[in-house]
Amino acid sequence: MAVITRSARVPQVRAVLDRLAAPVRGAMAALGYNPAGRAATWALLIIVVISFLAPVVVPEPPPDYANIYAPPSAAHPLGTDFQGADVLAQVLRGGQTVLIVGAVAAAVSTLIAITFGALAAYAGGWIDGLITGLADIVLTIPNFPLLAVLAAYLRLNNPLFLALLIAVLSWPTLLRAVRGQVLSLKERDYVEAARALDLGTLHILFREILPNMRAYIAMYFVLSMTGAIYAQVGLYLLGFAPLAGDNWGIMLNLAWYRGAIFYKNSFWYIMAPIVAISVVQLAMVTMTRSLEEAFNPRLRKM
Repeated sequence: MAVITRSARVPQVRAVLDRLAAPVRGAMAALGYNPAGRAATWALLIIVVISFLAPVVVPEPPPDYANIYAPPSAAHPLGTDFQGADVLAQVLRGGQTVLIVGAVAAAVSTLIAITFGALAAYAGGWIDGLITGLADIVLTIPNFPLLAVLAAYLRLNNPLFLALLIAVLSWPTLLRAVRGQVLSLKERDYVEAARALDLGTLHILFREILPNMRAYIAMYFVLSMTGAIYAQVGLYLLGFAPLAGDNWGIMLNLAWYRGAIFYKNSFWYIMAPIVAISVVQLAMVTMTRSLEEAFNPRLRKM
């Protein structure tokens, strides 16, 4: 029986790692090639790092009722809120939950869509009819009003549960797009060859067909994340989710219901979370163009 030594396994492991990392390196190279994509990538990375480090590094701002709605100053660069707490510290601490919910919701909805969309197109028959029929039903339901109604009956104090709830309502659009693409790709020669070799349905779907759709899937993931961020912020703003912890949506809710619009010095208390959300959304949307170039070299400028 042949024994594979450790030194013989190292090149094999490196080859597997290089194959897995190749798409990531290609995407990062294209993002670096596009100035807008490079700037958006760095901006998003900085926001993510700050959002996850700030709750540990930046202490929770204590109330100071003698400085309610104070204007920006050296001590409080963005002023204070309705109880005199520093606004900048709240903005720095408030992005973690928003990003986690957005990323998890986008990942789950994308996984559901590509799995069942590809299965519907490849299997056909009653499976296709059942999946597309369910997708059509979900498409007819207005997502945010349904989320608002469900919030009256469900406790949304768990960010992961909120993310799953948003994801369950967000998958049909990508599913129909994936189904249409798979219907076209499954007739290609390389798919017919894989089918003739009896490589199995899972191999054909996830190794032969779906990799050719990675540009669209990556862009949908980013856009789905932006939609999930808007949905959760809207729930917090309207008070449908528990107002506990640090969150940009909670900041907007408190600014609205605590009458910040009636104080001239509270401008940045209202605008700071809006600007933070807008920068995140702008960075992600800008990255979609660069991701398209990453996976489609014909779109890159020479």
